[in-house]
Amino acid sequence: MFYRESGEFKTSYSEDQQSFPIAFDRWFVRVVLLFAFLVVPFFINDYWEKSVLIPFLVWSMAALGLNILTGYCGQVSLGTGGFMAVGAYAAYKLMTGFPEMNMLIVIIMSGGITAMVGILFGLPSLRIKGFYLAVATLASQFFLVWLFNKVPWFYNFSASGMITSPERTMFGVAITGPNAPSWATYLFCLTLLVVFAYIAKNLTRGRLGRSWMAIRDMDIAAEIIGVPPLQAKLSAFAVSSFYIGVAGAMFFTVYLGAAEPTEAFGIDKSFLVLFMIIIGGLGSIFGSFIGAALLILMPVLLKNIMVGLLGWPTDLVQHLIFMLIGGFIIFFLIVEPHGLAQLWRITKEKLRLWPFPH
Repeated sequence: MFYRESGEFKTSYSEDQQSFPIAFDRWFVRVVLLFAFLVVPFFINDYWEKSVLIPFLVWSMAALGLNILTGYCGQVSLGTGGFMAVGAYAAYKLMTGFPEMNMLIVIIMSGGITAMVGILFGLPSLRIKGFYLAVATLASQFFLVWLFNKVPWFYNFSASGMITSPERTMFGVAITGPNAPSWATYLFCLTLLVVFAYIAKNLTRGRLGRSWMAIRDMDIAAEIIGVPPLQAKLSAFAVSSFYIGVAGAMFFTVYLGAAEPTEAFGIDKSFLVLFMIIIGGLGSIFGSFIGAALLILMPVLLKNIMVGLLGWPTDLVQHLIFMLIGGFIIFFLIVEPHGLAQLWRITKEKLRLWPFPH
């Protein structure tokens, strides 16, 4: 069949080590990216932007960050919402303090600030792990939200306690604020996600990624063979927090426009991202996208069908969605702990061996 290596000859080390060794995978990714960049912007509208595409892109970025920490390095974190708040408030302070700063620099610097905060809260991972580390990161979630609520400097002494994203442009086109066109915000978020997903893919395949996976599989054995746990764990917290901070900055500036920490970055957001990587697949870049797509797009689809077409009550549909997501989590934890990404890998292996799958 068409999905196999037969007839594909690699004559250099770079070809042998490319991210997608099978030609079908490479062309599939190229076609998807071309469609996303060159076709979707011409058909996007406000509903698709605010309800489907931008939420999917933002939460995919957050899922990438948490998957680096939990899926690749094995460090459990329940503080994703708090770190997204750090990215959002960093972006707000940079945008209000430096009005002339380029929006791309604002987003990257927000991720950098979040990375430094992540290293600080990652220090307990050097002494504790498992359930105790999860509790420590959960404490960071509550502490960060409390901090942004109680210190007026973070929200520029606003009477309401909310932060509002100023309008910013790139190449003369607004990408934040109420006047930003849908295609511009979509392309901005899509470009960030594609670039950082490519970086994450190569990080996890390199020396740093192998050190993360060694710590995840058996930290004592990894230390014995020369993997420094201090460098591996703190680098995982830093890179993960950077991605989550970028997601928080995108979530606030492009999607919400205005935010209040308790509502926008509560504990439910931390669990939402955790469920994404559990269902999508721990230790898989592709799994981060699948999990985000399922948990963001499935509720929209069910609401359109059950509420829009069938006329069911909204609260009933919301409870059904919660039950369905809970069922998915239980199913994958019991039947396939590696999530949808592992099922996709098994399917690809059967395709490669067709017509003799085993």
